Amino acid sequence: MKHGRKVPKLQRDAAHRKALLANLVCALVEHRRIRTTLAKAKAVRPLAEKMVTLGKRGDLHARRTAISELRQPGMVKKLFEEIAPASKERQGGYTRITKLGQRRSDSAPMAFIEWVDAYVPPAPKTEEAEAEVVSADSKTAAAE
Repeated sequence: MKHGRKVPKLQRDAAHRKALLANLVCALVEHRRIRTTLAKAKAVRPLAEKMVTLGKRGDLHARRTAISELRQPGMVKKLFEEIAPASKERQGGYTRITKLGQRRSDSAPMAFIEWVDAYVPPAPKTEEAEAEVVSADSKTAAAE
């Protein structure tokens, strides 16, 4: 019977499933939005939201717990410094799943999973702006 079993098995053994979910969360942290099957998106949502909750706590124990779950310290750093602060005011529901329809090859239902409070990195500097900064730096150096 399936009473009390909330984690979908995704036709994988426990170690493979844990690695898959950790990699999906890391991809979500890195790319802000990923396209995957609906079943995987629904399975990764609780782990992703738990990681944001740890990121909002921000203490050393939370960071070590996140590293032990995700196994990628670089992604944990990005999660704690960019994703979690963007969701500071939100009391849960950090991710959004958008259904996309069926995949052409095998008709698997596909979905986007993304952060609701997506962090938008600063716009890259244009060449004109960089030239202004360089010229301003050279003027201050010449004045000294």
